[in-house]
Amino acid sequence: MEKPHYEPPKQSAFGQLFDSLFLLVLVFAALFTPLYLKLAGGGKVDVTVADKSTWAGLGQNAVQSAQWEKLGFHPDTAAPLITSRFDYSFSPLELAITAIVVIGYFMLLFAFSKREYIEVIEERFGKK
Repeated sequence: MEKPHYEPPKQSAFGQLFDSLFLLVLVFAALFTPLYLKLAGGGKVDVTVADKSTWAGLGQNAVQSAQWEKLGFHPDTAAPLITSRFDYSFSPLELAITAIVVIGYFMLLFAFSKREYIEVIEERFGKK
């Protein structure tokens, strides 16, 4: 018995716009929620310098100090920005767990989608 040709449902322009904006909001929420909850990043490490009151003490040359001054900074106000470094350390165990979860998700996705892919191919090209 042959299946009837599949005709997808029509969606209005408003529905398409709403769906697109809704997905955009979900993506932004997923990306920014960890930042707002302070869950992202390993933190910052302060670098010790000889003298925070001069450009030379902060390790800045004449060109760098001129650029800082163009931005309206003085050695005292720029010191927290110059001496603060991101901590890029990570846990190999957490990296492995994340990799396993992501790979497992895609394997599960492909396993559940196999039937739908076969149905779409059979509809378009017929049974073997």
